[in-house]
Formats: sequence, C-alpha cells, structure tokens
Amino acid sequence: MKRRKFIRNSALGGLALTIPAIRSFGSNFSPNYSLPRRVLGKTGEKLSVIGFGGIMLNDNPQDFANELVAKAYELGVNYYDVAPGYGTAQERMGPALKPYRENCFLACKTQKRTASEAQLELEDSLRKLETDHFDLYQLHALSSVEETEQVFAPGGAMETFVKARKEGKVKYLGFSAHSVDAALLAMKNFDFDSILFPINFACWHGGDFGPQVYAEAEKRGMGILALKAMALTRLGQGEQKIYKNVWYRPIEDEEIMKMALKYTLSKHITAAIPPGQNTLFLKALEFMNEYEPISGEETDKLLSLAKETSPVFMHA
Repeated sequence: MKRRKFIRNSALGGLALTIPAIRSFGSNFSPNYSLPRRVLGKTGEKLSVIGFGGIMLNDNPQDFANELVAKAYELGVNYYDVAPGYGTAQERMGPALKPYRENCFLACKTQKRTASEAQLELEDSLRKLETDHFDLYQLHALSSVEETEQVFAPGGAMETFVKARKEGKVKYLGFSAHSVDAALLAMKNFDFDSILFPINFACWHGGDFGPQVYAEAEKRGMGILALKAMALTRLGQGEQKIYKNVWYRPIEDEEIMKMALKYTLSKHITAAIPPGQNTLFLKALEFMNEYEPISGEETDKLLSLAKETSPVFMHA
C-alpha cells in the first residue's frame, strides 16, 4: 500500500492539515475498507474501534471541523468523544456532527466534582453540542482517591449523573481516570457502563499501569475504552509540546506507532481514541486499511521498547 505523503509528513513533522487533504484522504484505501465495530460492554452498542477525539478540533475553524467530522463519518467512525476542558472543541463539534448525530454515539465528560457544578456543565455541553442527550456521560480524569470520594459524597457529581440518566439526558454512565487506585475505587462504588483509561504498551509493561484496572473492568462486564495507545513518554521538563492538543510525546516512528495501536486493539477493549492531533487520528484510520492483528514478533519488539521507555503513567 502506498503511504500518503501528506499524512506521514504531518504526523512526523507537525505540518498543518488542509481541507483539500482531508477531502482526498482515504482515496487510496482498499475498495472494501471497513472500520470494524465492537460491542461496548453490556450496553449492546456497537462502536467503531477508532474513536474521534474531539480535542483535535480545538482552535480550528468551523469549516475545518465540518470536513474532518464528515470524513471520519464517511470512513465509518461512529464514536465521538469531547469535553468542556478541550477549549473550543464542543462549539466546533456540535454543528459539525449535527447532520450525523442520530447515527453516532456521542460521549461527553465533566471535571466538576459537585452536583450543582456538574449540572450546570452538563446543560452547557448539551447546548453547545446541539443535542438533547449524550449517549455516554463520564466523570473526567479522576486522579486520586480523595477526588473519587468527593464525587460520591453527599452533594457530589454522581447525584447529577444518576438524575440525568433518569431524565433521559444521558443514556450510559462512565468515567475516565489517570490513577489506578481512583479507577478501582470508582468501580467499587458504582456499576458504571464504561471506563476510559490508558491502555498503552509502555504503561502496561513499564509502569504496571493498566493490568489491574483492565482486569476489574473486564470482570464487571464494563465497556473498556482506551486512551494513550499511540503515546510514548512524558515531555521532559521545559520541553515544548510537539502538538498543541497533545500534552505528552506521541510515538514518532510510524511502524512502532502502528504496532502500539495494534497492541491496544489486541486487548478486550471496544475502541481506542488516538492522540489529540488530527494527523495522528487520520494515521490511525489509515492503519486500519488492510489491518492485521499484532504478531508475536511485533509484541516482542514493543516489550523490549517498554523496558527502555519512561511511560506516561506509572502505578506506584
């Protein structure tokens, strides 16, 4: 398969993606290109294995957002994720996704930890995304046991979550976490439908970050959504971001990037959300052209790399 030069250059060199490039993307894919879908836990919902991370729309013009969402939908992406903390992403995604909304699974989040604040943010997100409900609403980025305890305490955000589900404003409830202990406690406290968590080769093998959470979520029959599949390591102190909407260092070698995504997809997960850079999102879609599961040799290469990589997350 011929590689699209503009994608390779953009992913590795930080070049801007243009609307004409988006429109032509995928024209060299095999005629039977089909983005696989997997069931989200016990919900019965079938999601594309590559999700659309809305953060990549932040600070982009509306016409750019319209084209990128349209291209993603055209190629079979039906899972869209966004959050208030992603700058202007909600405002851009709302109009862009509106023509396809009824055929898509829209997930949103909140970092508010009290019921009153979460209620206000939920209503604001519904308005900006021009929808009357979210298919999935999530506690965003639980980072400590104390934070998790707060959302479950009287007056905590979970009161809003349960109320919103009863009112039909959200269909399913989930959470994302950057802490093993926080994730395990959240699952102990509530029967969530899904978890959004880093499932990454280096975190898993180099940081013992992921196996415990994955096993518990799988035992509970939850839908498992993966973050950081194409991540390599944290940025060094004083090191500038490579991409505005990506706070860590993504893998830059294309073949390693592909192997890392395959590694994550080899787990019992529903979908992976690529880094918040539009070129890397398109690269993930390109990887699904003539996709084959990860081989033993590829897994061994990643395990060797994990031994010499400082992962984005580690479990103390």
